[in-house]
Amino acid sequence: MEKKVKLIWDFIGPDAQKIAEHYEHHLQEFILKHNLKNMITGLENDSDVHSSSYMVVEESEVEQVRNVLRPKRLEWYEPK
Repeated sequence: MEKKVKLIWDFIGPDAQKIAEHYEHHLQEFILKHNLKNMITGLENDSDVHSSSYMVVEESEVEQVRNVLRPKRLEWYEPK
């Protein structure tokens, strides 16, 4: 089983949560358009002014997605 990587985009400011929600929608569209193996996306709200959107990809897909979407951070994905 291939490892999964969580790609993360951070948003800061009073509208961070709304922007992160909107960006997550675009991540879902990207997954469908490019036939990626996972349909895992989500949001994390760290505070009133810091939110992030994320998507999970197979390790073999990281370079393809990273070059197009330029995430701010990457980390190994561990399902909860």
